[in-house]
Amino acid sequence: MGGVFTAMVGVAGVGAYNIYTGLDGGGGSGTPGVRSQAAAADPTTRAPLTGKEITATAGSFLAAWSSGDTAAAAALTNSPETAASDLEAYTTGAHIGSVKTAPGAATPGGERFTVTARIAYGGQNSTWTYGSSLTVTRNSAGDPAVAWSASVLNPGLASGDTLLTSTRDAPDLEVTDRAGNVLTGDRYPSLARIIADLKQRYGDRLTGGTPAIGTWVRKADGSDGPMLHVLRKGTGMRLRTTLDATLQSAAEKAVSGRNGAGVTALDTRSGAVLAVAYSPADGVDLALMEDSAPGSTFKIVTAAALLDSGMTPSSTAPCKADDNYANGRMYHNDSPTLHKADATLAWDFAQSCNTGFIRQAGRLGSNGLKNTAAKFGLTREWSVGTPTLDGRPDMPDSSAPDELTSEMIGQGELGMSPLVMASVAATAASGDFHQPLIVDRGLVEGPVATASGLSSRTTGYLRQMMRGAITDGTASGVMSGFGPGSGAKTGSAEVSGQSTTNGWFAAYAGHVAAAAVVHDAGHGNTTAGPIVAAVLRAGR
Repeated sequence: MGGVFTAMVGVAGVGAYNIYTGLDGGGGSGTPGVRSQAAAADPTTRAPLTGKEITATAGSFLAAWSSGDTAAAAALTNSPETAASDLEAYTTGAHIGSVKTAPGAATPGGERFTVTARIAYGGQNSTWTYGSSLTVTRNSAGDPAVAWSASVLNPGLASGDTLLTSTRDAPDLEVTDRAGNVLTGDRYPSLARIIADLKQRYGDRLTGGTPAIGTWVRKADGSDGPMLHVLRKGTGMRLRTTLDATLQSAAEKAVSGRNGAGVTALDTRSGAVLAVAYSPADGVDLALMEDSAPGSTFKIVTAAALLDSGMTPSSTAPCKADDNYANGRMYHNDSPTLHKADATLAWDFAQSCNTGFIRQAGRLGSNGLKNTAAKFGLTREWSVGTPTLDGRPDMPDSSAPDELTSEMIGQGELGMSPLVMASVAATAASGDFHQPLIVDRGLVEGPVATASGLSSRTTGYLRQMMRGAITDGTASGVMSGFGPGSGAKTGSAEVSGQSTTNGWFAAYAGHVAAAAVVHDAGHGNTTAGPIVAAVLRAGR
């Protein structure tokens, strides 16, 4: 492209450049480009650079670059060939017609400076101003020279990178929440993986938008780096998700600082995924990809199965400190003081009595629990729109008495995620199963699961029991302040190899249902419960 380059260097810098261009050699101790008498006598001299040498060398380089004499600028570096190539690529690749440089504050061995570049491309003219820095060293001959790296041209460049000004190949793709708010991994760390997956999965199926024109980094490996300067802002294609930015913010905050935590929130009316958060955000997605026993939160399903079998919340279900079924495994409650001879099913649910539940296994037979789980959509594969561990078509066979009783209290071979348990809570709240979705159903690859849902009788009783867990049970403290349209269930799950149980919590309030897990943390009401409660409060 060529063009006129104008130097904005200080008096000392201009003087230094004039000295450099007016001399071919000899004399002028400390003048860049001219070997000192000491260096001429001994090319291996490596005396410490003086402040005068550093200032003069920096000024001469900036003046040469600004004048358009890239060969002279490159000669003032410790790697002339590489510098010449980088300077030429900077001018031609970025379509830069003129440059002004202004020296700034001194740095150890060099100085900061400001670059103002004029760019002309595709009918667009723009001025780009940014800061950079350089250091001065000695070259192989012992003379002061700019220590060359591509970052001298722009701090966004690494070795082998170049700057390009062009029209993007395609419009940018923005992922938004359901209200159109743009979602980014920087603002919502737990969504970084999901956003990247959604862009890759659905980007080529979207239309609209106009590409941006700008200057960006072409990485040494040929990939595109970040855009550093925009000449014409494009309009991005938009992929709208079901997420809610307000609930997502609350979920991110709720799990922040809790190692091994995950939470998912759903809309009870549609199954729309409203929030997904886990901690650490650069670790395993414990909100969607967890696969462990859900503990007593699964008693929501078990209670529904017992209600389907003919029981009511007031049916007698004695709670013993220790008990078994069919002379099988002996079970105990978390607290040895938890027992009540005249307990009801509702009391057992609210207080999370294990023995009160397992003694009712005979009412379910070998398929009763699995049949009810199917009404919650748990025996079908789910196509949510992004990778998840969800519906379990291979839900363990509970024909063996010990496996059945273990599954009744959320143990055994069961493996669930907060996504699944949030869906369980949502189904309990509405009576209907809506398979969770994170994008519009028309975009989803694969079948969307359906299930019969619960009868109105079971739904009414189940809501009554989940409400009782808040008013009179283990969820009372953490769910304080939630009104009649809410219900909850706490859980603690034993996991092999852990000294402490995983804490679980599932609940709904209004049209939002949520579930959370916290690894190796203890009781769900004090660990996972506050996470769920925080998300539900944000949804009110």
